[in-house]
Amino acid sequence: MSLKRNTIHLGDALHLIDEVDDESIDLIVCDGPYGITTHVWDRITNIQEYNLDLIRRFSDKLKYGGALYLFGKPNCIDFIDYRPYLNLKSKIVWYQPSRLAQGRISYTNNYDIICYFIKGDKPRCYNLDEIRVAQLVELEHRLRCERVPSVKNGKYGKTKFNGKGKNPGDVWGDIKQLTYKSKELVCREALNTIQKPEQLIERLVLASSNPGDLVLDPFAGVGTCPLVCQKHGRDFVAFEINPEFVDLANRRLEKMANQLPLVV
Repeated sequence: MSLKRNTIHLGDALHLIDEVDDESIDLIVCDGPYGITTHVWDRITNIQEYNLDLIRRFSDKLKYGGALYLFGKPNCIDFIDYRPYLNLKSKIVWYQPSRLAQGRISYTNNYDIICYFIKGDKPRCYNLDEIRVAQLVELEHRLRCERVPSVKNGKYGKTKFNGKGKNPGDVWGDIKQLTYKSKELVCREALNTIQKPEQLIERLVLASSNPGDLVLDPFAGVGTCPLVCQKHGRDFVAFEINPEFVDLANRRLEKMANQLPLVV
């Protein structure tokens, strides 16, 4: 691969992706256009067809069992047949109850979708213990449920209470979107549409990659995914078309590097 690892490359993702070797990527985190705003980069005529083209391109670059997380609105992959390329495992709902509910003629959209695809039938890795969340039910109630025969002696025995927490499921309301007051917000221009919370990207990276794996971020924005990869020992290749964002992202990476302990 001609592209240097652990670097945010300035340029158009649709051109740079051709420089990535086939079957070389372990995980892709794609937070690209949604096709709903007036930003130049978001003016997509048909978001479904655009995403299908991305899925086709990404399929060639992923290793067998590799994962793709594709961000979008509820209809981001409707009306397209992605099955020849990748296997859709889940549609994760990133729920945001704090969004301003100002719909006048319909219900306000309070969530984004994160489509979880894998190449093939089985993921290379799914590190559940890295992403467990707190149990919300009382322990006594949980223990009563475990006395049910199908759990105690049957095929659901592996669903027993785990002291480390539970699977986060496919509706995530525990990670809030950034606000103007968020300490990690890099700039106001990146709010909502560009910069995602580190905790959100961290959950994806920890679940679907291992230390030393190669993560592709084709729409890096201000560098949250590269930052998470650097923090957790993953290599990355990232693309970003906005030079100001590349500069901001590199500053974040440099600051993180200065804070990380030296490995001897």
